[in-house]
Amino acid sequence: MKRKLTPKQQKFADEYIKSGNAADAARKAGYSKQTARTVGQQNLTKLDIKKYIDERMAEIASKRIMDAREAVELLTRIARGEEKETVISSTPEGVYESQKEADLKTRISAVKEILKRYPGDDKLVKAQIRKANADARIVEHKANELEGVGHVNPLLKALTKGAAQLVPKEEENDANTIE
Repeated sequence: MKRKLTPKQQKFADEYIKSGNAADAARKAGYSKQTARTVGQQNLTKLDIKKYIDERMAEIASKRIMDAREAVELLTRIARGEEKETVISSTPEGVYESQKEADLKTRISAVKEILKRYPGDDKLVKAQIRKANADARIVEHKANELEGVGHVNPLLKALTKGAAQLVPKEEENDANTIE
């Protein structure tokens, strides 16, 4: 069964979250000035109060920290010129405030940052392509060996010629049988 905090304990926890000072939080929560330091330290060891403080701190942190999706959305708004920045200009007549789009250099930087997050420039994808090319060379070598023996596998022959289309399932089944 979950125990709720007393109003005084909750006030203490909320004040502690604001200041980080247990004695000050205890005084503001209504504990006596003489016992505030001791009560503050004791309250921090009580599991219910500690759990409440930890949950609130996590909630506050999650609202303050930008997640990846929010970051990409901001970069997208900058790249599209939807995000405006405030420019303050000073003239002899006074100070003026205006809104302007990001300059071209900033927009290009935003686009580059967005593209880094998508697999088009992914090192893993490049490594997989290199592996596929190496596998194709191995298949070509095996096909050349088989061709010399007189047993050419149609699937291997298609791979060696760099066939751009996938081999239909029927041909693949036929290719797996030795003539």
